[in-house]
Amino acid sequence: MGVRAEVSEKNKWWLPRHRYYELKHFCLQYPAWKKILAKLQGASVYPMDLEKVSRTNNIDDPTARCVIERSYYFERIELIEKTAKKACLELAEYVLKGVTEGLSYDVLNARIGVPCCRDTYYDLYRKFFWLLDKERG
Repeated sequence: MGVRAEVSEKNKWWLPRHRYYELKHFCLQYPAWKKILAKLQGASVYPMDLEKVSRTNNIDDPTARCVIERSYYFERIELIEKTAKKACLELAEYVLKGVTEGLSYDVLNARIGVPCCRDTYYDLYRKFFWLLDKERG
């Protein structure tokens, strides 16, 4: 089932529909960012290694490019993880899985057992996106 794209403007966590979708798609890139960051951390810092994971092919200084690429992905990963903790420290791991893997409460609950009710989870889910909106500006 999942969360509807738009809730009432009276809801304390309300976001415009398209802004919500923008943030949702930002979060769904998280697993790919984690994989790329892992490759970059293992890169031997040779131009051919960086071309496989780099967002651009303009590599002037391989070491500098690697640092820039690592920073790019690390900052985004950290933003999502910190925002999940701000939404609710105790349930951050569940919110994080939901927003980064596109999993509904029912799927999360079946797979890993969510220690709260559906309404509480979706309130935190909406709060996460509201907080992320403030962080991303």
